[in-house]
Amino acid sequence: MVTPDDLEKRFTLLTAVGRYDTLRTRDALASAAAQEDLGPGMPEPDAPPLTEQEALELLALGEVLVRKAAYGRQLAVRSARAAGASWAQIGAALGTTKQAAWEAHGRWIDDQAEQYRRSGYEGFDAHDTAAARALAGDPETPA
Repeated sequence: MVTPDDLEKRFTLLTAVGRYDTLRTRDALASAAAQEDLGPGMPEPDAPPLTEQEALELLALGEVLVRKAAYGRQLAVRSARAAGASWAQIGAALGTTKQAAWEAHGRWIDDQAEQYRRSGYEGFDAHDTAAARALAGDPETPA
């Protein structure tokens, strides 16, 4: 059975996007062709419908993309803070408030610390967690 956890290990963001786009496009073309009245003597559509396994892979790849994009988003937040951006600026860039952006980033730091606690190598160790919190500051602290 295909799962996001398995696919996340196999695909980078770029390769996951490529595979997702291939499957999604083929699914869309096959669905459109199936809805058309091809009439007698017309060739079969070039895009066969997705198999059950491919449809499940498409779903799992969507989750992988969300996970990888969310991780990249928080790394970009750290970069913005390190470059001197305020939480108000970061919130505006994310289309939210400074408080919501800061809270989301804090939850991400917590998740990274928990991941390290569970695995012993992935995520943030105590030193990395402290450094991430210091860089984040609070919503009123300039970078």
